Parts: sequence; C-alpha cells; structure tokens
Amino acid sequence: MKKYLAEFFGTFWLTFGGCGSAVLAAKFLATEGTTPLNLGIGLVGVSLAFGLTVLTMAFAIGHISGCHLNPAVSVGLFVGGRFKGADLPGYILSQVVGGIAGAGVLYVIASGKAGFSLADGFASNGYGEHSPGGYSLVAALVAEVVLTFFFLLIILGSTDQRAPKGLAPIAIGLGLTLIHLIGIPVTNLSVNPARSTGPALFVGGWALQQLWLFWLAPIVGAALAGIVYPLMAGKPDQAD
Repeated sequence: MKKYLAEFFGTFWLTFGGCGSAVLAAKFLATEGTTPLNLGIGLVGVSLAFGLTVLTMAFAIGHISGCHLNPAVSVGLFVGGRFKGADLPGYILSQVVGGIAGAGVLYVIASGKAGFSLADGFASNGYGEHSPGGYSLVAALVAEVVLTFFFLLIILGSTDQRAPKGLAPIAIGLGLTLIHLIGIPVTNLSVNPARSTGPALFVGGWALQQLWLFWLAPIVGAALAGIVYPLMAGKPDQAD
C-alpha cells in the first residue's frame, strides 16, 4: 500500500502541477496602468512545470515506489525486466486515480474564476481540430509513440546500475521537459495515459472520444523501449 499511495500522490502532483500550469498560468493577462501585460509562462513554462513535477517527486518518492507516475512507464519497465508484473495492476490503478484526483482539484480552483470554461480544453490531449497546432491523427500517433519511446530510454538508461548514481531524477525531469517542448504543439503532449485521463473525464465529449490514442501510443512506445534498451545496453556483466 505504501507504493500505491506514493504513486497516487506522485501522479496527482504531476497532473495538478503540469496541467495546472497550462490551465492557470500559461496565459495570464494583467495591466499596468493602461498597458496590457502578458505575464503567462507560455509553452516553455508549461514544459518546465511538467519536468519539475517528475524531478521533485523522483526525489520525494523514488525510494518508495520508483516514481513511475505513468502507466506507460510501468509497462515499459515491466517489458524491460525492471518491474514485477504482479505490481502492474495496482500501480496503474493508483496512477489513474491520482491523475483524476489531480484534475479534480485543478477544476475546483480553475472554475473559481469568472469566465472559466471547459470548452477551452482544460489541458486535454487531442488531435485533428483538437490539436493545438492542427496536427493529424497520424502525426499525433507517431509523435506520442516516438516521444514516449525516448522518454523510456532516458528512464531505463539513467536508472541502470551502471549509470552515474543519484542523477536519474535530473535526467528524467529534463527529458520530460524536452519532449513537452517538442510535443505540446502536436497533441498538448501526453506520453502518460493517467495524465490524459484526468482532464478528459472533466471535458467529456471529444476528449473522451480521442483518449484511446493517448493510452495506445504511450504504451506502445514504452514497450518498444523496454525491448530495445536491453538489446542495446546488454546485461551489466556485458558492459564494455
């Protein structure tokens, strides 16, 4: 239960912090006298926020649960031989519930402002007309598979027992920041089914209809990385 609680709170923090930065802070308009000011953090700030949620939680709960915070990560680690299959259902359930709870608290806060509307997307992931940049289903599918694949390579490599010790949270947090910088214009970037499920449940409609892609693509990308990394890196006693 300690591991599952850690995954719940970690995924809550990722969803609340990352999606919260997009919903509450990406665009923030103010005025100084008669001069309009845009004080929002923009795409770069949102990307950094997602990375920081993982970096901070990796230090906070990594020693408890491994800090997966993502069903795709758990699947990729399982395929790569780093995670027990018996724990997989409990991890995924904890992550999804944490993502929903994080989105729920964000909704309570965001809806306290006049003019708030779920029609603005609530940081949901989408393709086609619901892609921030108008990217197609195929483009979204390829982006999510490829970016999740490389995210898992970073995780598997930085947590390898042959890698420098104590630096994995930094590599993983910066890796997540980088893939958000690439992928937000395409899909609002998921690479995480739990993060996608939370906001989609509140938006409903198109967000739920397109949610399948943000489960399928990250899991496929993560599983591929779980296969490729051991082939590339070999076992510790095979290292050069």
